[in-house]
Amino acid sequence: MSLPKRDGVNGRYYLIHKPDTTPEVLAEADLCIQDVLNGAARENRSAYPTVVRSQNGTPFLPNQLLERYLSRLPLKGFPCQNAAAFCDALRRLVGWNEISHTLRKYIEKQVQGRYFEVGEKENRFSAFPPCTVRPELRPEDVDEGLLRFACYAAVCHTVYGASYDSLTTEHILGLVSRLRAGMVKELKTNGSGKLPPDIQKRKTKRLTASANDAFATIRITARDSTEECYAEILDYLCVVLEQPEFPRSYSIEFRGPEKIYLPIPGLPRKGVHQLFACAVRYPRLHVRMENYARLAMREDEWYQNLSDEACAMPGAFAVFALGLDGPKWWRLVCDYLDRCDDEHSSLQERFIHALFKQYGFTAQSLPVLVHGVQSMQELKPAKEFRALIANEESLDALLEIKEHLEDYLPEGAGRDKKAPACLWRDVLWAIWGKDSRNGGKVIKTAPEELREKYRQVFA
Repeated sequence: MSLPKRDGVNGRYYLIHKPDTTPEVLAEADLCIQDVLNGAARENRSAYPTVVRSQNGTPFLPNQLLERYLSRLPLKGFPCQNAAAFCDALRRLVGWNEISHTLRKYIEKQVQGRYFEVGEKENRFSAFPPCTVRPELRPEDVDEGLLRFACYAAVCHTVYGASYDSLTTEHILGLVSRLRAGMVKELKTNGSGKLPPDIQKRKTKRLTASANDAFATIRITARDSTEECYAEILDYLCVVLEQPEFPRSYSIEFRGPEKIYLPIPGLPRKGVHQLFACAVRYPRLHVRMENYARLAMREDEWYQNLSDEACAMPGAFAVFALGLDGPKWWRLVCDYLDRCDDEHSSLQERFIHALFKQYGFTAQSLPVLVHGVQSMQELKPAKEFRALIANEESLDALLEIKEHLEDYLPEGAGRDKKAPACLWRDVLWAIWGKDSRNGGKVIKTAPEELREKYRQVFA
């Protein structure tokens, strides 16, 4: 088949929604859609934008393939399973971000636009406009399959999207609940149905647990405080997070017989905090806690049931509990800090203060401080830090860090000649605060036998 010249950016792909798109190009697009379903299509990210290639090598934009596929489906007797299967296949091929906007716009048009009267947003901070069911709408006019597909799209936004995409999930499910409340109630009870039954709900003599992928929640009730009970809980959490369909931002709602918390002032006293403070008492469970933390901690993901000022990446409380247990876990702590969102996350500051008050400034602990200052906008010092650093061993360890600062910079930052100096400035601030801007004052008030080392620190 002879195809015209490609009309996409830099001739990288074919556009298929132009009025003059040739029948030959559209036929190739339909073949590419079938190849996506059959697993025979291939993605190409060698340049921008990402394209999907058919078996014949013909390239198209993934969002345009999705638009074409959805536009040809009937709105009466909507084939939800088929539509979801195509979306899943395309998502696996190119990633959620390539199709999320198109999917959201389709639901906005075919569900919100057809069944609701859409008002004006109350203010510029409102994510979505107010919607009321059209007064003339009859129950028989609402297509069940289309609503189920809307629920599918809502769940996808929670499972595969960023943490803020949960707002889209809530909006879509709010629309569906006003038309078919039972459909959303079923989601609240059982989730999407993709999780295996023994993971969706689990009950043993020691615990009752459930996981809901649609609402990104894990609920656990412990019947006792034994090592065996917490071993079961940790194993369950790991199994849930190993499910590819479970969201990476989620809530853990935990209830247990003992209200125990970590010795870290200011941490939110939530069930998830209580869970790991209890579990860490059993050394044989520490490896399980690490396994959970490494499965859980993902950049730009969050525990959903913590307030904004106490926001934390999943895995935080397990990492904090292990970190306070000793140096064996400080590599895990550094890995956690490297993934923290430095613009929004600050709960780690309370942990870092507790860690150094407990262990002091040593060759083993100081790397935690260096990773910590890079994990947030400004790591403030605890008032005890000046006294804790004022010894020969600690200052020597700090000077050793200074000699190897490049090793602590994120990949690519080493090319910036100013980066090591900026990092060192932040480290000094985390120990001496505003006085670090004037090293002379710190040196002057230092013990006389240590002043030369202080001069080297501030040189």
